[in-house]
Amino acid sequence: MTDAANVSFTRAFDRVRLERVADWLAVAVVVALPWSTSAAWVFIGCWLLALVPTLSVDMLRREVMTCAGGLPVLLVLTAAIGMLWADISFKERFAGFDGFLKFLVIPLLLAQFRRSGRGMPVLYGFLVSCTVLLIVSWGFKIKWDLAPGQGYYIPDKLPGIPVRDYIAQSAEFLICAFGLLAVSFDMVRKRRFALAAGAALLALLFVFNITYIAPGRTALVVIPVLILIFGLRRFGWKGLIGAAVAAAVLIGIAWAASPFMRFRVLYSFYELDRYRQENVANSTALRIEFWKKSVEFIVQAPVIGHGTGSMPDLYRRAAAGESGAQAVASVNPHNQFFAVAIQLGLLGGAILIAMWIAHLALFRGSGLVAWLGIVIVVQNVVSSLFNSHLFDFLHGWLYMFGLGVIGGMALHQAAQKPAGDAS
Repeated sequence: MTDAANVSFTRAFDRVRLERVADWLAVAVVVALPWSTSAAWVFIGCWLLALVPTLSVDMLRREVMTCAGGLPVLLVLTAAIGMLWADISFKERFAGFDGFLKFLVIPLLLAQFRRSGRGMPVLYGFLVSCTVLLIVSWGFKIKWDLAPGQGYYIPDKLPGIPVRDYIAQSAEFLICAFGLLAVSFDMVRKRRFALAAGAALLALLFVFNITYIAPGRTALVVIPVLILIFGLRRFGWKGLIGAAVAAAVLIGIAWAASPFMRFRVLYSFYELDRYRQENVANSTALRIEFWKKSVEFIVQAPVIGHGTGSMPDLYRRAAAGESGAQAVASVNPHNQFFAVAIQLGLLGGAILIAMWIAHLALFRGSGLVAWLGIVIVVQNVVSSLFNSHLFDFLHGWLYMFGLGVIGGMALHQAAQKPAGDAS
C-alpha cells in the first residue's frame, strides 16, 4: 500500500507531467477569461501550483535578466518600495500594490513557453472561446432586433453583450480579428483559398460585432492603427497606403451600417461641447478632468510620485468643494502612464514605457507569432491612452498571458533557428 502511494505521489509530481499540466491549465485560463472572473482566478491559481515546481532558478534568472522579463519585475519592486512614502493608510497602499502584482507572471510565462513552445493550444483555446462568445452575442442581438424587449437582456448591459462589458468584448474580439486577418493572408499565399476565406469571414464577423454591437471608442482608435501596421509589415510603404484606403473603406461601411457607432462618436462631441459650455459631468468631460488633474499630481511629485495606492485619495481631495465635472472623484486617471506616474513618478512611467518597448522588441521577426505579439502589445499601448487597463482584471490578465505565451513562443522559435539564420 505504501509503495503504491509513493508511486502515485511520484507520478503526480513528475516534472514532465507537470509541465504538460501547466500548459493545459494556461489554455483553461484564456478560455475562461472572456466569460468568468471566478473561473479564471481558479485556473490561474491551479496554473501557478502546477508551473512553479517545474521552473529552475536558472530558468527564472535568465528571464529576469532580459528586458522583456526583468522590467515588469522592476516595476513591481518599484511599486513595493513606493508604499513607503504614500501618505495614506496601509490598507490603501496594499490595494494600490495589488494592481502591480500580476506583472510577476510575465517572466514565468516567458520561461514556460520558451521551454515548451506549446503555445498554439493556448491561442486556439482563446479563439474558440471568443468565437462561442461571438455566436452568443450575435444571437442575442439578432433576437433583440427582431423582437425588442423580448430578446435576452441583462440589466445595465447592452443587447448583444452577454458577459462583462462592451469594452472587454471589443478588446477580445479585436485581438481575434487581427490574428485571423494574418491567417487569411498566409492561407492565400499557400493557395488554401477555402481556409483563407473562412478566416477572413470570421475576422469580419468579429470586426462588425465591435462596430455594430460593442463600439468602444478605444477599439475604434486601435483598429485603424493595427490596419496600418499590418499593411506596412506585409507590403512595405505601398502596403501602408493600401491599408489606409482599406481602413477608410471599412470605417465608411461600419459608419453606414451601425447607428450605435455613429451615436457613440457624435455623442462624444456633444459631451465635449456640454462640458465646455456648462461644465456638465459626462464621460468625455470626466476623462478630460481626470487627465488635467493627473498632470497636476505628477508635477507636484515628478520624480518618485505620491506613492503606491495614492491615486484615490488624491482625486478625492482634488474634487472636494468643486462642482460639475470637477467634483467627480476617481480611483484612476483612465490612462496607464498617468496611473503609474502619479504613484511612482516619471521613474515609474519610464519603466512602463521601457517595458512596452522591450515587449515589442520580442516580435521583430516575421510570421504569425510575431504579428500576434505586435497585436497584443499595440492594442494595450493604444488603449492605455484612454484606460488604465493593466490594472484591470480582464485587460490586465489578457495582456500578461497574451504577451507571456506569445513572447515565449517567439523565444522558442528563435532558439530553434540554426546559427547564422537571420530570417
